[in-house]
This record gives sequence, structure tokens and C-alpha cells, in this order.
Amino acid sequence: MSARRAFLVAIFLVATVLALTGCGSGTPSRAPSRSPTPSVSPSPTGAPTHRTPRTPDRAADAAAAPAPGTVPPSWLGKRPLPRAADGYGVVRATPRALRNRRFTLPDSVPMLPGTGFASRVEPAPDRVIARSTWSPRCPVARDRLSWVRLTFWGFDQRRHTGELLLNSRVADDVVAVFRRLYAARFPIEQMHITTKAELAAAPTGDGNNTGAFDCRPAVGTTTYSQHAYGLAIDVNPFQNPYVAGRLVLPELASAYLDRARHAPGMIRAGDVVTKAFAGVGWGWGGSWQTKKDYEHFSLNGR
Repeated sequence: MSARRAFLVAIFLVATVLALTGCGSGTPSRAPSRSPTPSVSPSPTGAPTHRTPRTPDRAADAAAAPAPGTVPPSWLGKRPLPRAADGYGVVRATPRALRNRRFTLPDSVPMLPGTGFASRVEPAPDRVIARSTWSPRCPVARDRLSWVRLTFWGFDQRRHTGELLLNSRVADDVVAVFRRLYAARFPIEQMHITTKAELAAAPTGDGNNTGAFDCRPAVGTTTYSQHAYGLAIDVNPFQNPYVAGRLVLPELASAYLDRARHAPGMIRAGDVVTKAFAGVGWGWGGSWQTKKDYEHFSLNGR
């Protein structure tokens, strides 16, 4: 082999070695990447499709989750309590799902027009009387009852419409009260007229309807309550229960017997609710001495 040919062969061998080892390419060698390997799945056409792994967004998931106490449990109103000797349900500890209650249940009537407070007062129609607890045995004539629809502020911070059956002599005063509560954004869970079926149903201890007319005796008596005259209103009964000795109504509302709490929907002395009713001359059951009825307001204070 000539010297020239030997020289060319040597150069060729050196170049081959450099190409195989990556030297002289200007690109440094890299350690294997530690990023996740995209998964591969077949596309509808059969060709592989690469998917980038999703990084969990815990903050977004937390923001999307409903706040505790805002979603009613599926069993609400469906679990009758055993009866006690007094005829009411057995008083039990408040279930966890009801301890910080801020539900908003469906409205019973269509929304009144507008964007602020609104009300409608009219003689109670036959169809409304028919679904109420009124009967000829009640202590108020049916033509003395007014059907009152009004807007209220829900626990969901939205405008809602409810209905009350009231003695006509107090209808305008009650509207004035709820106008003040709406302006203060005092939250109410629901507001509908009590039906005969509800009055006869077994106690579940978890009701929370803000209502007025209810043709029944007063608790613990055989005489008609002020509700039977359409002259009383109960506001958020669960957050503001009735208590007399060991009796608590609703029966599962014991978590709200601590009146030092400042939970939404509770009523306290000197707040907007008690002041609004006092402004139209109504008394509050929370000021009674031998028992407490924190939900209850009436024209004569009883």
C-alpha cells in the first residue's frame, strides 16, 4: 500500500470512530429525561395517539366542590323518627350533615317579577285553601285568610319567592317585616304553606319551613295555637328550635340550642329579625321565660 493510500485509510477510520461516539458533533450527551412518558392508545383509525398525562389541579377541584352544609342529604325529610310518649319524635343528636345547615330548597311558587323585593297580597283562592290545613273546624273563617307571596334571600345568596297563608288583618305588616329581612339579606331556607299531608306525616325532625297558618294545637296543649288563626310565623325552625325541658322541636335540631353561635339563619335578641317584628308590634318566643320558641313570632306574643 502506498503512503498516500495508507494516510487516507487512517483518516477514514478516525472519522468513523468519531461519528459513532458522537464526539465532534457539537451536541453534548444528555441524561435520560425524567418527565412522564406520554401514554399511547389507538385512535379510531388504528394509528397510535399520544396523550399528555393530566396534572391534578387540587385548587380547582376544591373550588368546584360545594361548601359543607349547602347540599341537602338524600335522606332529608324521609327518615321518620320513633314516637315518644308525648307523641313527638324521639329527640336525637343532630346528624353531622345538619350541624351547619345552609340549604336552599326549591321554591313552591313561581318567581315574582323584578330583581329586588316584591310581594303580592290577595284573598286566598280556593286552590290555595284546598292544599292548606284549613277546615271548617278551624278558628278562623277561610274568607279571613290572605295568600301572600313575597321574595326572600336564600342561603345560596340568591333571590327566591315563597308563600304564606295569613290572617288578612296582619298581611301588610308581615310584608313590611320581610321587606326589611330581604334588605338585610337574612337567609331563609324555604317558605311554603303547610299541607294536610305534612301535618299528618310522621315526624322526621329535620324540617325547616318558614310558615304561618297551620290549623293545629299549640305545642303541649289541646287549644289552638296562634298559627291556627293566621297570626303567627315560624322562621327557620331548624336554626331556631322550640325547647321546653328535654323536648326539642325539630327533634334533630339540638346543635342549635347554643344561642351563642353565630350561624346563618339564626335569630338573636336585638337582631334585624326581632327588631323587624317588634316594629309591627309582634312578640318573640325567644323571650319567653319557662320555655323558648326561637322560631316563633306572633301578634299577641303567645
